[in-house]
Amino acid sequence: MPDSFGRLQFRHFKLIQAIAESGQISIAAERLAMTQPAASRTVAEIERLLGERLFVRHPKGVKLTPMGELLARHATVLLSDFDRATSDLHAFKSGRLGTVHIGAVTGAAVGFVVPAIQSLEQDLLSANVRVEVAPSVDLMDGLLSGDLDFVLCRIPPNTDTSRLEVLLGRVERLRLLAQHSHPLAGKRAVTLNDMCDCTWVMQAPSMPIREAVDACHIELGISPPQNVIESSSLLVTLAYLQATHAVSPVAFEVAELMGNIASQGLAVLDLDEPVTLSPYHLIRQRGRPLGPLAQQMLLMVHRQMASGGTP
Repeated sequence: MPDSFGRLQFRHFKLIQAIAESGQISIAAERLAMTQPAASRTVAEIERLLGERLFVRHPKGVKLTPMGELLARHATVLLSDFDRATSDLHAFKSGRLGTVHIGAVTGAAVGFVVPAIQSLEQDLLSANVRVEVAPSVDLMDGLLSGDLDFVLCRIPPNTDTSRLEVLLGRVERLRLLAQHSHPLAGKRAVTLNDMCDCTWVMQAPSMPIREAVDACHIELGISPPQNVIESSSLLVTLAYLQATHAVSPVAFEVAELMGNIASQGLAVLDLDEPVTLSPYHLIRQRGRPLGPLAQQMLLMVHRQMASGGTP
């Protein structure tokens, strides 16, 4: 098997990835500017080399076998690394630092990724930095597929942790925002019971902030919020808060970013008991080399987190 695997070519991996993504050989062939017969012959060639079936045909296309899934996963990482290497080489030849793709949940992006990028300062114009802010499930998919260099997120259930290198963790704290004219604004030690009749703007069920808020209510013997506007968009949240007497839980770092909250027409409600989320972590893919810029950014983010950042 090792010798056979070594005989696979770049075109083989591209076809495997395309079939895995589309679920149909005809669509994969069209995407790669091949004829369907040529694609079918290439699949047969790969299976002959490996001595294993990669796909099982059915009326609507093909389904990957366990060997096919394994090979498709490695093909995705290999091709992503190749694209990243190509980009870095072009950047180097043109005098730029290279590229880095970072993924983070909102609070981590604000609290640690932005300060790390700002520390590049003079070099920033010669760097290609991309930051993706998304739920942890999406970020983990991006990391394991090779699309993201490193992430700051939670580890979703059923993740293959053997593929991860977890560098540092951080507990995320919540603050509650409301319109400055909200009846509870300015009151000391607001309780969750005080907000039983409030409309809440927050994430959908199963998302970290929503889970933390619901769990805190249940722990206190209070029913979780019933009047909920579900949105993960900060802009939608802020717009709704400014127009109504709703409340919204946001990461501490997000509240800090807003600076003078009063100038935004908003206020922070001081809870008598803090609400905390499950910790997120700084994570890279084990055994996957990083480019110079990505390595530099990883060290900067690590330094920001280790120094404490925002409380």
